[in-house]
Amino acid sequence: MFSIIGIVVVFGCIATGYLMEHGNMKVLAQPAELIIIGGAALGTVLISNPIHTLKQMISGLIGAFGSSKYGMKRYIDSLKMMYELLQKARKEGLVSLETDIEEPEKSPLFAKYKDFVKDHHVVAFVCDTMRMAVSGGVEVFDLDQMLDADMEIHHHEASEPVTALSTMADALPGLGIVAAVLGVVITMSALGGPPEEIGKKVAAALVGTFLGILLCYGLVGPLAARMGKMADEEHAFLMVLRVTMIAFLKGVAPIMAVEIGRRTVPGHVRPTFQVVEEACRGAKGEAAAAAAAAAGGDAGADAGAGASADAAAAG
Repeated sequence: MFSIIGIVVVFGCIATGYLMEHGNMKVLAQPAELIIIGGAALGTVLISNPIHTLKQMISGLIGAFGSSKYGMKRYIDSLKMMYELLQKARKEGLVSLETDIEEPEKSPLFAKYKDFVKDHHVVAFVCDTMRMAVSGGVEVFDLDQMLDADMEIHHHEASEPVTALSTMADALPGLGIVAAVLGVVITMSALGGPPEEIGKKVAAALVGTFLGILLCYGLVGPLAARMGKMADEEHAFLMVLRVTMIAFLKGVAPIMAVEIGRRTVPGHVRPTFQVVEEACRGAKGEAAAAAAAAAGGDAGADAGAGASADAAAAG
């Protein structure tokens, strides 16, 4: 949303200032210049990047116009989910997590957290880590190093479309000059004609330079920066999950492991200790209620079976 507002402010202020100087908006309408600059910029991106980077770039541009996925509520829900998962592992043993981590889409524990289930990379990050912990044979230090390498590789991949878009932004002023030079060539070929016609051609050539610089610093460059911040937000989110799991595997109690994870949440979205503790208590209460309901259902089934057996014996 703020990206859209920013774009409106940039173009709105430029257009307003131009009109205040009694400029003619029709002069800026140069479709040929826009095709030269935009088409050439798109071509440079196609030349220099593989298909998967282009797909990530499109996805990132779409996401740049939305709100952040990693707000305070997402962190609270994630810490609450990690508490439930680690508490289950502590009470029932790591082996009890097999059903959850092997088929997370069918897990009753994960089903309560829709944002987690929809994020396939985060699901794999958590489940693969806990799967290695369940299987054993890997020291916690080595597992931590493996998570560090995993996060570094993923962050590098997430930065590739950002780099590609930044390169495109850097090329736009140069391509604007190319469009302007072509306009000058056309102008020179029209020398000797009416002064008004020559003036229009010179204006069109200068618009090419104007568009190249404007698109670089007013649109494409800021969008690339926004995509870079989105990649950093995802990296920070994964770091919270990483330190929480590693702390637990080192022997820290679930509630303290969650507190360690909370301390690594970026400051502007970090929930307070009381908020996270209350969420974890709520998760504990929900788990107790679910267990009681399950026990009640089993008791009812046993009672029903016993009554049927008595009826059969009486018959």
